Amino acid sequence: MENKKYAVLIIDDHPLITEAYKTAFNFYSKQNEDVIFTIQTAMNCDSAFELINEFSSKEKRLHIVFLDIKLPPSKNGKILSGEDLGIKIKKLLPDTKIVISTTFNDNYRIQSIFKSLDPDGFLIKNDITPKDLLETIETILFDPPYYSKTVVKLLRKQVTNDFLLDSIDRKILHELSIGTRMKDLPDILPLSIAGIEKRKRNLKLIFNINSPDDKELLLIAREKGFI
Repeated sequence: MENKKYAVLIIDDHPLITEAYKTAFNFYSKQNEDVIFTIQTAMNCDSAFELINEFSSKEKRLHIVFLDIKLPPSKNGKILSGEDLGIKIKKLLPDTKIVISTTFNDNYRIQSIFKSLDPDGFLIKNDITPKDLLETIETILFDPPYYSKTVVKLLRKQVTNDFLLDSIDRKILHELSIGTRMKDLPDILPLSIAGIEKRKRNLKLIFNINSPDDKELLLIAREKGFI
């Protein structure tokens, strides 16, 4: 029987989680001797993007990415999270199957990720058992998608409003959270002060916030996993 070779990239900043994924892939390979995985890992947006670019520029196939959402941002501030990284993967390597793995279990956040990435797999880390990981690998290889139980429950309770924060919204929240002043934001974003204020008003509307200052907005955005 011919060996089936798959290139895998695990992007997560927690070594224990990365090891758990690697163990699952290796165990699956032992149980299915015709399946071989070559596994690479990255712990932040910069090293991950470097590897993604390498696959893209050399036109090498990357079959599966396990992608954490909360990652250290890139040094240039252009890739703020796994979600931004996922958008880059979809653009540069459209055939790659993306499995999101995250601790976030907020319905708004999950809906936002589904709309921006439409992943082939979606795991909430607190759900994951070794058996679930093996099932994820099997399903992703042969019959995606695979969603862990919390995701399935949340999808059944679909959020009614069309909720999506784009990359500029997330960038505004990020810059405000690290203390960037409003007057400096037009130097960083392709928007005027008036355009940024309008976005902020819309964000407060989405998060149902009446407070005039930004503290509550940042608090809720952090709770929901957007920063």
